[in-house]
Amino acid sequence: LVSAQRCMIMMLTTTVLRTLHRSAAWKLRVQCLSRAMSSVRDRFVEHGIVPDVLDTPPNSLAEFQYDSGVNAELGNILTPTQVQNQPKVTYPTEKDAKYTLVLTDPDAPSRKDPKWGEWKHFVVANIPGSDVAKGEVLSEYIGSGPPEGTGLHRYTWLVYKQPEGVKFAEVLQGLSTKGRNNWKAKEFAAKYGLGDPVAGNFYQAEYDDYVPKLYAKLD
Repeated sequence: LVSAQRCMIMMLTTTVLRTLHRSAAWKLRVQCLSRAMSSVRDRFVEHGIVPDVLDTPPNSLAEFQYDSGVNAELGNILTPTQVQNQPKVTYPTEKDAKYTLVLTDPDAPSRKDPKWGEWKHFVVANIPGSDVAKGEVLSEYIGSGPPEGTGLHRYTWLVYKQPEGVKFAEVLQGLSTKGRNNWKAKEFAAKYGLGDPVAGNFYQAEYDDYVPKLYAKLD
């Protein structure tokens, strides 16, 4: 009988400890998520992307990994050489939802004189989840090409959740500079009822010796 009582006490104690452990782990997860959301919003405001590009910052972080081994990290400085190829993208998704992905530069030709901003670098619509390869490319990817002497540019990645049934009336834009300047992500989102971006990220870059090579590839 004593042995049975001891076993019962041990089982109850183990159950309680597991419950407390799960509770603590959940609280830690919520705290980490809250900090991450706050960090994304704060960085978009600190760097002036709100209000230069958006009225409202995204809540979630989208991750961008380049084949050069670097990542976009909420304002870190990268080079045009490092971001010349389209990155791998991940972001939080909802079941059966489709998304639109945008890369835009508000600092064209420079942050001091953004008379050509925004400059549209990449737009993909109808992305199932975060599988960008299965989306509909509206504007082909053009990496960062800030003109020499124009300082750092803020290259801004935005992810929008699409409303059901939205149809995009855009002509496919290849590797051409035509029609990419004086574009506005906010106006594009309003046109198709996309609302505010649900996720985002950004990096900064200035001229390096890859930029003339990039220009040579463009129409």
